[in-house]
Amino acid sequence: MKGLYAIVDTKLLARRGTDPLEYARALLVARPAALQLRAKDLPARAILFLLRALGPMCRQAGVPLVANDRADLAALAGCESVHIGQDDVPYELVRRIAPQLSVGISTHTPDQLERALKERPRYVAYGPVFETSTKSNPDPVVGVDGLERAALRARAEGTPLVAIGGITLARIPEIAAHADAVAVIADLYPEGATLHDVSERARAFQMALGVVPRRGAA
Repeated sequence: MKGLYAIVDTKLLARRGTDPLEYARALLVARPAALQLRAKDLPARAILFLLRALGPMCRQAGVPLVANDRADLAALAGCESVHIGQDDVPYELVRRIAPQLSVGISTHTPDQLERALKERPRYVAYGPVFETSTKSNPDPVVGVDGLERAALRARAEGTPLVAIGGITLARIPEIAAHADAVAVIADLYPEGATLHDVSERARAFQMALGVVPRRGAA
């Protein structure tokens, strides 16, 4: 896993009046390292509908589709992966109910990181590296120094690390050496941006992280 870990956040898109599938299509033009659906505001039926619609789009683009939190819906929709946080379904339960899924785990402290690494997940996310506005009760900022220490531990275990929290294009030079991928929500879709702008920003993130995206329609 290397490059942009793009997140389709339905709450953000609802505020902008943007269709999640059209937004995802704009992101997939850049062939990100992964595409996650984050739909904490939607009922299960709506999440499942979106995951099933996103699946063919992601497969055509060669991009793994990740469901946030809901391993059951991820399995039903045929996703490659599920992402779980510290307050979500435990890793052991995910492995029991959906063993075909690869699992990514959010971590925010060195202790959480150590516990997650013992599970041998597909990847670990660590942060927030910077202050973030996309969560109502964010965890304490870990900073670039904290990210660097986490990266050393993850690499020692052979587990990819995704930097999370307040990531912007301008901050990539600070953190690129300490992360295999970066998760981004807000800075992919700043106020006033068009879907064309989203595609270009996604490509710019890829380039800044050393990935040259293939051009073409998703």
